[in-house]
Amino acid sequence: MATLKDIILAEGRRPLVVSDCVRLIDDEVSAKSGLTGLAVKGGYAIVKKIKPGIIPDAVEHMLDDFVDKLEPFYAEFLSQGGAAIEPYFKRRDNEIANALLGVTDSRAARSSHNTLKKAYEKLRPTGIKHTAAAVPGLARLIAKHT
Repeated sequence: MATLKDIILAEGRRPLVVSDCVRLIDDEVSAKSGLTGLAVKGGYAIVKKIKPGIIPDAVEHMLDDFVDKLEPFYAEFLSQGGAAIEPYFKRRDNEIANALLGVTDSRAARSSHNTLKKAYEKLRPTGIKHTAAAVPGLARLIAKHT
């Protein structure tokens, strides 16, 4: 059986996955509301303005690490019958969010761009909540490409 890595990172599929991930991120940010949503949207806009193209570049550079973090969840999903990935991922949303944020935390810690680091640090306290909210969309993205 093919692994998530074999499927998602396949040469012809990878650019489509990156594009879908960027769309998912944009959609999730756009859907935010209230004061927290305003902060998320503002931070996101600052990051995109400082370095246009940063979101697709970041997804491209981190995709392998994200897939590595998702692989155990995907394997367990398949071992339990693999019927519907979205409900399975939703039940594990905080665990998946923590795994994915481990990748971005590591990247942010190594960054030499202070403005981007500050924007990330400002948004990070609500990262679990926002990333967990995106997990159903992530599950749909995986289902689309597997």
